[in-house]
Amino acid sequence: MKKILFGATVLLLLPGVTACCDDDKKSDEPAQPAEVKLVTPNVSARIADPLNQNPFTGILEIYPCYPETSTYYGNYINNKKTVFNGYYTIVDGHIYGEYNRPLQLPVGTYNMVYWGTPKYDEPIYNTPAINEPGITQDADLSTLYFRLRANTDGTYMPVYDLVHAVKPANVGQEDLQAALTRVTAGIRIIAKMEDNSEFSLSITGIQARIGGIAEKMNFYTAEVENTTKVVKFDLERSDDNTVMSNATVMLFPSAENPPLELVITLANGTEHTLSKNLSSTLSPNTKLTLNIVLGEILSGETPGDFSIEDWNEVSETIEFPIIN
Repeated sequence: MKKILFGATVLLLLPGVTACCDDDKKSDEPAQPAEVKLVTPNVSARIADPLNQNPFTGILEIYPCYPETSTYYGNYINNKKTVFNGYYTIVDGHIYGEYNRPLQLPVGTYNMVYWGTPKYDEPIYNTPAINEPGITQDADLSTLYFRLRANTDGTYMPVYDLVHAVKPANVGQEDLQAALTRVTAGIRIIAKMEDNSEFSLSITGIQARIGGIAEKMNFYTAEVENTTKVVKFDLERSDDNTVMSNATVMLFPSAENPPLELVITLANGTEHTLSKNLSSTLSPNTKLTLNIVLGEILSGETPGDFSIEDWNEVSETIEFPIIN
């Protein structure tokens, strides 16, 4: 039944089939607007770096705005203006593959807002999450935010790695070239025993909690607000039981010297928390590696201390009293 009705509808829409019925109405109908002439610009992207211009690989989304504004214009699909932004798979700086949703726009100047999620050869945390804003036509992007996604215990989840740019473009006269800047920070924790021995079986898990993390990031400027939240993630045990670590976790930037907590769970179900403020700040486009050295476990309960070094070889040592 549905196929028959659909076929009848198509027939009614074909030229000539309805001509005998419409002759007496043509003089009363308004003229149809001329078809909009659209341009599909080429796109290339790179990661902005003071020393290198590295081609970008990952997913890139582009949000055209009216010139010199943060008001979202939209994008044409099948000659109809829609809310769906441009969406591209980029490999080595250039469009790749068939699963893209290209920009199709009338000739003119636009203020382009770029958001990307890079792909890495090295492992990164595999379950990031984020709350994205709903985009509507003519929305002011400067009033919208990416937000942390909450856990059930009042902490929050790590986010995606995000790169960003805002740049005007004259569609019809130039290609789109985006120099993207990373607006998130990365952290990796590598924990070992003081004597490089295996972890005691009395330690069943170590969870890291980083405080002072921004709650939200502006969709237009990438500036962050409310650096008061705590993000948590677990450390995984290596096959030889000598290391507990995480793949790189991405975070919104932090307040200065954010607090670090290590929540150590023991086989008897008890938890012990070691805490200290970091000397480093998790700023945009930074990656911090924390090398944590756990001291002797007394009474089978908790390590006594750990030390921290960051990725740029500036080191800090944190000492904790031994807990019996």
